[in-house]
Amino acid sequence: MRLDKYIAEAAQCTRSESREMIRAGRVSVNGAVCKRPDQQVSEVDEIGLDGQSRTHQDFVYIMLNKPEGVVSASSDRRDTTVVDLVRSAYPRRELFPAGRLDKTSTGFVLLTDDGAFAHDILAPKRHVPKTYRVTLDTPLTREMAEGFAAGVTLADGLELSPAQVTPLSADGLTVRVVLRQGVYHQIKRMFGVYGAGVNALHREAIGSVWLDDVLAPGQWRELTAAEVAEIAVR
Repeated sequence: MRLDKYIAEAAQCTRSESREMIRAGRVSVNGAVCKRPDQQVSEVDEIGLDGQSRTHQDFVYIMLNKPEGVVSASSDRRDTTVVDLVRSAYPRRELFPAGRLDKTSTGFVLLTDDGAFAHDILAPKRHVPKTYRVTLDTPLTREMAEGFAAGVTLADGLELSPAQVTPLSADGLTVRVVLRQGVYHQIKRMFGVYGAGVNALHREAIGSVWLDDVLAPGQWRELTAAEVAEIAVR
């Protein structure tokens, strides 16, 4: 890979900006200043910018705490998207959400530019579980819990895979739901079969990776390599 391409991707800047940095002597290769933008480098080389090591990432994986009112899309003409919330930090990345949350829902959205990874974790045969905290307008009943465990048949006849629902509050209005498939408005439609409405829905986890408590709505961080592996191997 050319050095200017490496710096552009590592520093999230344009190729012309990276060439300016290199010619200004701000870039080093294996400890020595390099002013040649066309210098070939590889992953074994140590690249520095302004004295700080710069690691090239083929892909990025981001944990975002989606706020209410933000849409799960890469772009939208009317509304703020989940990608808009991180775009300034990744101006050169073509990010998209790996899975969606409704506009009114909140919680863990995984953003990436790794299409193969996203396809893999969303594939029905993988059954990567998604965990949600749900607020209902009527208490959870035994009928609901047993129905979810057996597999709900929606009003339109669609038969869903078994899911788990457990109470989180004494009044039964706050519950935790674990799904292993993705159907449009699935949780709302499942509870609707039993005449219950969903007042709030918050995704807590994807696979065994839970949303960080320290992330306020709209905040994000990159997943660690271990977390990416945990989700990928499910």
